[in-house]
Amino acid sequence: MTEQSFESLPSVYLIAGLGNPGEAYQWTRHNVGFLVVDALAAKYQLGFRKVRSFHGLVAEGMIEGKKVLLLKPQTYMNSSGESIKVCSSYYKVPMTQMFVLCDDIYLPFGSLRIKTSGGPGGHNGLKSVESHLGTQVYMRLKMGVGNQEGGDLAEYVLSPFYDEEKQKLGAFIEWAVEALELWLRQGVVAAMQYANGKKPEKKLGE
Repeated sequence: MTEQSFESLPSVYLIAGLGNPGEAYQWTRHNVGFLVVDALAAKYQLGFRKVRSFHGLVAEGMIEGKKVLLLKPQTYMNSSGESIKVCSSYYKVPMTQMFVLCDDIYLPFGSLRIKTSGGPGGHNGLKSVESHLGTQVYMRLKMGVGNQEGGDLAEYVLSPFYDEEKQKLGAFIEWAVEALELWLRQGVVAAMQYANGKKPEKKLGE
């Protein structure tokens, strides 16, 4: 499907995962947004392609009966907003049909939190998104990656998951994917009720 043909489709939804490009960062905490977008693409057999004008990798197709564009900015985390702004403007995506996925060091590993507004909370990727969109009112799915006791936070978020976390990572990502699918089917309130509560027992991975 070409950019132009996809643009002509009404009511395009945008799901943008935040992360850093390159294999060295693939399985780091800061890239959990990329991991969820990758899982969505794999589940619906959608392939990514590089779109230079969007400064990112995109995959497009039908998810839960909606026309969805998946985006992985390739600008590095601190400039993620540039890619999201260009892409969302090109496809004229309403704020109510856009989700930004990111890591959160203030949430315990394996927890989810959907917010529809608010500040970046010290997250450089969200700072960039807010700056380029010109608003704090946009939906974001925050995924807990835990918080290091002391030490350098920048080094921590760029570190790989611990072995015990890796064992639960698949179920964690699946839970995030299900929350996004629920959003597409029933809206953000239903997704918040599912994601912001206690993790479903089947997702504990224990």
